[in-house]
Amino acid sequence: MSIFRDIPPTAGFPLSGREFAAAYRQRHAGDLLAQDFSDYLGVAVAAITCSGTAALYIICQSLKELSSKRTILLPSFICPLTALAVKRAGFDILLYDIGEKDFNGISQQVADICAGSDDIAAILVDHLAGIACDITRFSLTVREHGLLVIEDCAQSLGALYKGKKVGTLGDFSFFSLAAGKGLTMYEGGVLVANRPEHAALIAATMNRLIRQDSFVEFCRVMELLGYGLFYRPRLFWFVFTLPELWWTMRGDLVKALREDFEIDFPVHGVSGFRKAVCRGAFHRIESSIELQREKALRYSAALGGCAGLTIVQEAPGDRATYPYVTVVFDLPEQKKTALKVFSGSGLGVSRIYALALADYSYLRGIVPDMNSSKARMLAERTITLSTSPFLQEHDMEKTISLVKTIAR
Repeated sequence: MSIFRDIPPTAGFPLSGREFAAAYRQRHAGDLLAQDFSDYLGVAVAAITCSGTAALYIICQSLKELSSKRTILLPSFICPLTALAVKRAGFDILLYDIGEKDFNGISQQVADICAGSDDIAAILVDHLAGIACDITRFSLTVREHGLLVIEDCAQSLGALYKGKKVGTLGDFSFFSLAAGKGLTMYEGGVLVANRPEHAALIAATMNRLIRQDSFVEFCRVMELLGYGLFYRPRLFWFVFTLPELWWTMRGDLVKALREDFEIDFPVHGVSGFRKAVCRGAFHRIESSIELQREKALRYSAALGGCAGLTIVQEAPGDRATYPYVTVVFDLPEQKKTALKVFSGSGLGVSRIYALALADYSYLRGIVPDMNSSKARMLAERTITLSTSPFLQEHDMEKTISLVKTIAR
């Protein structure tokens, strides 16, 4: 078992003591982070929130002023927090399934759902695994039914869809600045509105909902400092892999993957210090994406032609960010074998989500059991390969060799 060299499963940005010191000196300039995002994305409104979940919650609360309808369409394979944010804001949920090997939503299901209901306010599309969703497949239904479009960009900052940055394609979008998501303040998010006429509405909603909570923010600062210390191969096992192994042995996969969420998630202000830490690393976005893409290309070249598996890749003309690379095995038994083989290896092999959205027990009564067959297939057959900056060539060679053996 690799304890003192454990590679994170995603390409989070490491942070140094020097960066923390610089952020402390620049903490009063932290509010410029929102302008950095606005400039980078080229959007009308960008606001910093305490989490991507809080950003979605604020968006949904704002939708109440734009539509009298009270249902939102969600993809069937997505972070459970999205469902909690939508429900907490007072909306019902309907699901549409996604592709087996491209993560794109099934457009005919969306069209059929909208044809059978006059209560749908918006559709949420998810740019999962840093790969841009084919959003244009929903265009006709969006126009015919007057849907608003929300983009989940939690894993895809910097990804391009037909030359345009994700997060700029719909009416609203949100990004995550959580630990392991690349650019980070340990727990944070970005809310984006693409229409100038929505600026006042978003500002009013945020003013109404966000309250200062000094204790929670102090805890987040301590967690961010802990991230700076432990997010490195020599210490990562103790704070990430050990708890995962503990809950896996107890048979609780949801807790093992840290997906045991609650609907009363925090909605509070973010300190200038945490914003400044994030802002200090902003310049690393593009160079990090290129390094992640190089690793993804290496995996794809080595594994793309293997029988028994599929590498999920970007569409021609798009640019994925690949915070990890997704492998879909043909058989569930292959995934089970892979998880056993890589357990304790320290190579950063993991999973996207534990379950299809409809299968989380704490979401019963919130998420309907519908249109989830392909999501369940993905949950049963998918592993992720790390593109972490800590990953070395010999790590990739070993990972590729083991995956090839499993796929045979």
